[in-house]
Amino acid sequence: MSGLAGLGISRTVEAAARESGQAKQVLVIFEQGGISHTDTWDPKADRNPVHRSPFRTIPTSVPGIQVTELLSRTSKLADQLSIVRCMRQPKPNVGNSHPLGSQYIFSGSDPGGPVTMPDIGSVASSLLGTSARHLPAYVLEGSGEQSKESRLGFLPASHKAYQIRHGRVSGLKLEGIDSKRFLKRRDLLSSINVGLLSSGRSDVKAMESFAEQAEDMLTNPRTLAAFDIDSEPDSVKELYHPLEDNRKHRGRMYLMGRRLIEAGVRFVCINTQWPADGKLWPGGGNMNWDHHDAIYSQGNTNIKGGGAGAGRYGIGTWPMMPSTDWAFSGLITDMKQRGLLKETLVCFVTEFGRTPKVNERQGRDHWVHAFSMVFAGAGVPGGQVVGETDADGAYITSPMAYTVEDYGASVYSKLGIDIKEPIYTPEDRPIFVSKGGRAIPELFS
Repeated sequence: MSGLAGLGISRTVEAAARESGQAKQVLVIFEQGGISHTDTWDPKADRNPVHRSPFRTIPTSVPGIQVTELLSRTSKLADQLSIVRCMRQPKPNVGNSHPLGSQYIFSGSDPGGPVTMPDIGSVASSLLGTSARHLPAYVLEGSGEQSKESRLGFLPASHKAYQIRHGRVSGLKLEGIDSKRFLKRRDLLSSINVGLLSSGRSDVKAMESFAEQAEDMLTNPRTLAAFDIDSEPDSVKELYHPLEDNRKHRGRMYLMGRRLIEAGVRFVCINTQWPADGKLWPGGGNMNWDHHDAIYSQGNTNIKGGGAGAGRYGIGTWPMMPSTDWAFSGLITDMKQRGLLKETLVCFVTEFGRTPKVNERQGRDHWVHAFSMVFAGAGVPGGQVVGETDADGAYITSPMAYTVEDYGASVYSKLGIDIKEPIYTPEDRPIFVSKGGRAIPELFS
């Protein structure tokens, strides 16, 4: 009976979301590598001292909701957030793989199926198009090492993620030819294509539309301006990071996400990690969240006898949670002040959590049985925690437990996309995105 009721709720939520179209845009913050949920969003103050996080549990702006002190800034904005503590990743074919786990997040679909599934952003570009023709519909800030796992799948090339790394833009400006000469060539091509366009062929019309959008991107001065972080006043920059030169990276990338959303990009994914820098952060050669070794180090994690976790910095050091806390709180504050949260869904995600037990190398390994995601904007109710885990943060104990397909279904539903309707391959094969997923009811008011 409860299962049928759950399905009924899910259908109602998805239908209501499609009708309201609460999100016109989506901003995904993908912190890749597997953030330790019990050190951040899901604190366990009463855990066995051997395995307990050293970071204090602190109250938030919402009575009854607690996080750790690593989220001291974000804790003040809990009234804007839905913290989902009951995420799980049950696909045995995905397992503990960072590449497959990243594909899973990008697509919201099982990456081990017979068809390569496109990213959610590519599907949104295909079905919804863009309201800013001078910009790509889907932008991926790809500083993170697993950005290479982004997939176009069977969709046309025009819907591929436009990737930038560390904020550097390429291919969106004219090089080696002035704008007047370019436009003359474009006019000549249009004249040649008149006969083809009059044939009514859909593939020709699609190519012409693609060419027109490419022209807009290459000639419109607002294109490059959307990526110009340095044009922001210091008062805004300081929301995202301290103004010192050596502490900016993550905040700048989050600020890039806000700028692109404000400029009209349909789907933005910020997949960042602190760049390797042997001088500023000695020993930090791979600064994602894969803390298999020395997770609580006050410096690098290159311990004697260590292994897969080498090259990071401890979770409590600036390149990790302190910079993330500053950047994420600044993002939510800035977007709310600008009125962008009303129609923008913001998702803070990671591919899995980390083990409830500290291993023999003072680190925490991959954990797929329970982890946290956080959502804001586009009608997401603020000031709530969804689901719960046991005293160690090991297993979900609440009746509700959600998967990455459910995350994908929630994003699609917020955008008004019906996941029960297939999209089609060039061979006319019907494909269902986020297959088996259902929108997370608690994210819909």
